[in-house]
Amino acid sequence: MRSSFFLGTVSALGLAGAAGADVPSVATDIPPVHSLVSIVMGDLGSPDLLVQPGASPHGYSLRPSEARALDQADAVFWIGEALVPWMAGSIEALASDARVVELIETDGTTELAFREGVTFEAHDHDHEEHAEHDDHNHDDHDHEEHAEHDDHDHDDHDHDDHAEHDDHDHEDHDHEDHAEHEDHDHDHHGNDPHAWLDPENGKVWLDVIAAELSALDPENAGTYAANAEAGKAELEALIGEITATLAPLRSENFVVFHDAYQYFETRFDIPAAGSITLADASDPSPARIEEIQGKVAELGVTCAFSEPQYDANLIATVFRGTDARTGVMDPLGTELTPGPDLYPQVLRNLATSLSDCLE
Repeated sequence: MRSSFFLGTVSALGLAGAAGADVPSVATDIPPVHSLVSIVMGDLGSPDLLVQPGASPHGYSLRPSEARALDQADAVFWIGEALVPWMAGSIEALASDARVVELIETDGTTELAFREGVTFEAHDHDHEEHAEHDDHNHDDHDHEEHAEHDDHDHDDHDHDDHAEHDDHDHEDHDHEDHAEHEDHDHDHHGNDPHAWLDPENGKVWLDVIAAELSALDPENAGTYAANAEAGKAELEALIGEITATLAPLRSENFVVFHDAYQYFETRFDIPAAGSITLADASDPSPARIEEIQGKVAELGVTCAFSEPQYDANLIATVFRGTDARTGVMDPLGTELTPGPDLYPQVLRNLATSLSDCLE
């Protein structure tokens, strides 16, 4: 699928541009997915990133250039509606002819149920139970439960506005608009969408991405497959590295800003004691803050982690008067350069943040 805008660009570039026209145009939602696709595409091309670093994927307004990239995409790779609820409507409006892959729904992906309560009381930290979810067959998965997460009225998303604006620099993008979208009401039944923080899922998705791109571009199938294999080997080595880093820290209690890390916690057997906000990072109620303040003293929490895209003052408020240290964890790579190195670096940085604060 190509718009007249893209065709004009190819024509202007001449033979060099035409030679690269066979490589699929790819759009991705968040930086970690963009990174995985970048690994598979390698030197053949670069995917477009729709949700820019520093923005919350839970609510986002596409810039004109991002809407155009989605409109021109041959393939779209995204986590799914539970994480990016507004994107289903955007795909339907702008990329209905593209090959769309909801990664969390692909075969072999490990999924974990949402946790409830300040200290996840409703869920036993029995990691053997979580292991049973590995490599489940999504053909048997009830996809209807994902519909529960999307309480947005996509008809209200006016994509015609994109055509009325010129492209603009990222620095001019008003991220205050995102705050207006953070009020959406998530139903915390079903599965936690932060599945990219399990590197085993990353390995599965590299193969999925390679297969999908190969179907669109058979001539480069060998390159996609080889790049995916190299990426999986790097992640396998990284799993060993992180396991060794975190092994001495498993007796320590820590609290995270929002419940985004259970895939990482489960993979590396280092469970958080609780979270300040829910998995969608919506503002916690005063009652929740009061409850977690009590749990901090009760559990002897060693460290509390904020995130770069959210207000660090909330962490300071919750932990004022305690001995808990504070650190920063970033599940999206907010301060990293988008590209193939971002995904492994996100995982490595999580381990480093835990180690630096808990030791």
